Amino acid sequence: MNGKAAMTEHADFPRNAANYVPLSPLSFLSRAAAVYPGRVAVIYGKRRLSWLAVRNRALRLASALRQAGVGRGDVVSMMAANTPELFEAHFGVPLSGGVLNTINTRLDAETIAYILDHGAARVLITDSEFAGTVRAALDLMSGKKPRVIDIVDPAARSGQSPADRLGAETYDDFLAAGDPDFPWELPGDEWQSLSLNYTSGTSGRPKGVLYHHRGSYLMSLGTVVGWGLPPHPRYLYTVPMFHCNGWGHAWTLALVAGTAVLQRYVNAKAIFEAVAEQRITHLGGAPVVLGMLANAPEAERRAFDHPVKVMTAGAPPPSAVLARMAELGFEVMQVYGLTETFGHVMHCAWHEEWNDLPFAEQAEIKARQGVPFPITEEVKLLDPETGAEMPSDGKSMGEIVIRGNTVMKGYHRDPAATEKAFAGGYFHSGDLAVRHADGYVEIRDRLKDVIISGGENVSSIEIESRLYKHPAVALAAVVAQPDPRWGEVPCAFVELKPDARADEAELIAFCRQSLAGFKAPKRVVFGELPKTATGKIQKFLLRERAKAL
Repeated sequence: MNGKAAMTEHADFPRNAANYVPLSPLSFLSRAAAVYPGRVAVIYGKRRLSWLAVRNRALRLASALRQAGVGRGDVVSMMAANTPELFEAHFGVPLSGGVLNTINTRLDAETIAYILDHGAARVLITDSEFAGTVRAALDLMSGKKPRVIDIVDPAARSGQSPADRLGAETYDDFLAAGDPDFPWELPGDEWQSLSLNYTSGTSGRPKGVLYHHRGSYLMSLGTVVGWGLPPHPRYLYTVPMFHCNGWGHAWTLALVAGTAVLQRYVNAKAIFEAVAEQRITHLGGAPVVLGMLANAPEAERRAFDHPVKVMTAGAPPPSAVLARMAELGFEVMQVYGLTETFGHVMHCAWHEEWNDLPFAEQAEIKARQGVPFPITEEVKLLDPETGAEMPSDGKSMGEIVIRGNTVMKGYHRDPAATEKAFAGGYFHSGDLAVRHADGYVEIRDRLKDVIISGGENVSSIEIESRLYKHPAVALAAVVAQPDPRWGEVPCAFVELKPDARADEAELIAFCRQSLAGFKAPKRVVFGELPKTATGKIQKFLLRERAKAL
């Protein structure tokens, strides 16, 4: 073969309509509606929606939003519980070209006003149960107020009065005005913004994280492989859809034509009932949900005879809780991620040989964050000071940095914070971890949660893990307390199980049984711990309390 022929054969070819279609999770809904039109997509109380119905309602919503002036890049905010309206909005809003902004329903009015202003919301769809807070937020806004559409849900505990309606029309009326034959159009650019998620705001103002269509498409594929999802799973949506778009599971369920069982209010009794009666095969939840199930009284539990797979993310779940979950029939997989990474980008992938280990050792392994998800390109542990990569010795702590297609576009209207987060070509998580010899990563702390006591670095998570092994402890959080001699000392905040008893001296002595003396908490404070709506313990509030002790 001469050189000219070789050049012709290996010449690059341009993209064309036949071989390149921008990736978007919206395509999953089109297929589900076409292939499985009658299969149930959503169950909410007595309501049932097929995949065809979800598609048609999403098209009506897209049409109505377009008529309301929503175009490419315009933000549509939603203040809603896990209801069918929020589920279908994950398709309808981006089909209009808009950007879906789901707002944490437990936020205060001032923060909601900030989000509406910062995101420049053009339309706000809000559940009337939250009318009091949203009305106050609208009054606090400094910019142009969005058009308000009210969701009136008969299942809500309040908000049924006409006085609770903030807009001129209800969601049902708004949807009815939409065209069910609205043209189905995928974005012409997979980098187009799909959603805007604000961080949980555990410290300072929340940042607006922008997701793109490409990342959400790939996250759905990764979830199917990484979690081993079969066709048509029955998924209990205990994860709030305002948190990382519910971990992207609305889009993933469309991919596998599954069924989403929605719950407006999450508690142990309702979860056990759904698992037993709806034959739930999968559910997701923060460790606080696992603790709720593990510690549920006998009267709230229901027996079930089928396996249930659980995906959990957040603070590392205590091994004692994981052990109890297994006893109850739940198979837990720990994952790790952040709002900035579309949710989970690491998971504790299980090895069959671990099944032969003692149960306590299995639980300890399951508490690790593990290895990169199938769609995560690279995870490193770097020294926060020098940038050097840390050895896989199970001891050397480094910051988790991530590179891949499921990393955010950036922080909305904040180029400086975006540049800082992407320093060196990786997303910097702010989480400190060790990597074991087998390559599995285990989080030890947040950079800001490290306690430096007398020059020694103390891991708050190590102390918390010990406290969780005490039979009376339901929740535990450890923060730094200023100390005139040591600079900082560990201070533990503990929430006891119902009807359980323990005192400060007992818990300190319990920690000293397996921890070095300087690691044991010097103070234990009892009471309910402050949490975000996603189950994260708000340590910044506890730090303030510790300073005042």
